[in-house]
Amino acid sequence: MADRHLIDVHVLLVRDSEVLLTRRRDPDPRFDGLWHLPSGKLDAGESVLDGAVREAEEEVGVLIEPGDLRHVHTLHANGSGLEPRLGLYFEARRWTGEPVNREPERCSEARWFRLDALPRDTIPYPAAGIAGYLTGTSFGVLGWDLR
Repeated sequence: MADRHLIDVHVLLVRDSEVLLTRRRDPDPRFDGLWHLPSGKLDAGESVLDGAVREAEEEVGVLIEPGDLRHVHTLHANGSGLEPRLGLYFEARRWTGEPVNREPERCSEARWFRLDALPRDTIPYPAAGIAGYLTGTSFGVLGWDLR
């Protein structure tokens, strides 16, 4: 078992009833070709809002003001990578710029999907966060044995 937990920030860019997902290029075959939210690990010394803003700009080229992010779900996940992680999900309904794939070495495309009709090949970790967002559930767990 890993001796730490990672903290991930996920950004739900929501336009009408759609959310932006990116298709991963990943050396790990469990995740290669699957859909994911713009997201990433929090850097040392970085606030979660600054991390979410940074990831959105790095991955899809949009600029978000930290005040335009709304925390919508927290997920404690195990099995979605080498270490357990705590995922913080933020909704953004306002940003500057048109989303594009800014990391072609990590993602093959970016595409809008209806929130209620995500592709079957969405990674379970972001799919669980989106489900929590849709139901208004503030906290969830994924991949833990809850006896």
